[in-house]
Amino acid sequence: MARRKLAHYQFSAEASNVIEAGKPLYTEIKGKWNNLYFKNENPLVVELACGKGEYSIGLGKVFPEKNFIGMDIKGDRIARGSLVASESKLLNVAFLRAGIQYAREFFDENELSEIWLIHPDPQVRDRDENKRLTNPLFLKMYSDFLKKGGQFCLKTDSSFLYDYSLETIKASGLFKIFEHTEDLYDSHLIADHHDVKTHYEQIFTSKGYSIKYIKAVAL
Repeated sequence: MARRKLAHYQFSAEASNVIEAGKPLYTEIKGKWNNLYFKNENPLVVELACGKGEYSIGLGKVFPEKNFIGMDIKGDRIARGSLVASESKLLNVAFLRAGIQYAREFFDENELSEIWLIHPDPQVRDRDENKRLTNPLFLKMYSDFLKKGGQFCLKTDSSFLYDYSLETIKASGLFKIFEHTEDLYDSHLIADHHDVKTHYEQIFTSKGYSIKYIKAVAL
């Protein structure tokens, strides 16, 4: 396993679609994703805690007119997504290896059109609220990155995180909850699914869990 991870890390270090520490763009990309990387003015969409980037890759195929950035700290996971994106010739998909808590180092205010958060760890213990990716501090950061009217979307199998997120998003005053559902697959919002199902989502649904979904827009 260690040898496989090392191979993944080496792949990321050499992959042109992975931005990570040690590469020039890592310290230069903030506010310049369109100019320095994608070389176009298409809308920027970020998938936070992207894992292997399944959602970014899936949406990248559906929306060639948008640019997608999968962000995660796990280099071995990003390497897998990088390989799939490269083999699929998806020039509109890139990966950023960094912790979400450092996102302000890579994205500027009003730079993004959408942020997706797909099945993050719900961090159910009270002492771990600071790690929940929909806590007030993270929401403030997302609202800064998003253009006015930009979308923040959450998919989760966790009823706890769904309820918590509805509460924090409403209380923040930074977003308007546009739509939400406790069962995406049995909702008119299924169109937002775009037929993209991650590995973990397949596991959750096979066990009978419903997928909760929140779509909010930045004020």
